[in-house]
Amino acid sequence: MTPPVRIQPRSADLGDGMLVRRTLPNRQQRTIGAWCFLDHAGPVQFEPGKGMHVGAHPHIGLQTFTWLIEGEVLHRDSLGNQQIIRPGQVNLMTAGHGIAHAEDSLRDGERLHAAQLWIALPPEHKDCEPAFHHYPELPQWREGGAELTLLAGRHGQRASPARVHSPLVGIDIACDEASELTLTLDADFEYGLMPLVGDAMIDGETILADELAYLGRGRRELHIALSAGSRALLLGGQPFEQPVLMWWNFVGFDKAGIAQAQADWEQGAPRFGTVGDGQAPRLVAPPLPWRNGS
Repeated sequence: MTPPVRIQPRSADLGDGMLVRRTLPNRQQRTIGAWCFLDHAGPVQFEPGKGMHVGAHPHIGLQTFTWLIEGEVLHRDSLGNQQIIRPGQVNLMTAGHGIAHAEDSLRDGERLHAAQLWIALPPEHKDCEPAFHHYPELPQWREGGAELTLLAGRHGQRASPARVHSPLVGIDIACDEASELTLTLDADFEYGLMPLVGDAMIDGETILADELAYLGRGRRELHIALSAGSRALLLGGQPFEQPVLMWWNFVGFDKAGIAQAQADWEQGAPRFGTVGDGQAPRLVAPPLPWRNGS
């Protein structure tokens, strides 16, 4: 069995005290199955008059997957959807050919804790029609002193309602007291585990908060020991046969398609539409790292 590969997060300050730690993509590991992006935001207590405010920005070729742990966030998109997401709920936005959205704290001066993930769409779905779904209820169960929530995919006889397009799984594991549990895995999947709060022990190694332990493929079970008050995310999935390309907020399988999406956003093309009343500030894309789609 391959020992865990420890991946350290990169930190970014989004302003107003909003610190984000990113572990995917990373030079050591770009994806875990179709999971291609993992940001851990908070927990943070915003000062009065401050909060999370992410202006209108585009996506293609992916699904944004927001798992909220504390706080309330308002989602608005170019399809006309407005949805408040609350703790224990998932927002799943399918970008496909193109969508734009904005995300804001519902009220400034409150606490926020969330995981923001992206799921790369497989080649046959990357240009699908955009869509948005909200999942207020997800399968939950207890093992020992831990409470588990099935965020995406299947685990045993349980299935998440979240509509995804690749074989994958996502599980939130939270415990008030020190706990040990053994989870059945799919040997065809690759897996990663990241403590959001506290720490976890895998194969005799202690994985600290915001470290991602990449576990590779071939495992049929995983024994985890969690300290009291810990919370962790387990992600798994079947790897893609071809590498996933990512630039800014775009995901795809060729540079030309990503370059065209960026040009369309900069030129205000209809594929991305208007978010809400159009008053949300539009984020500016950084310059492409390549030219002419090559």
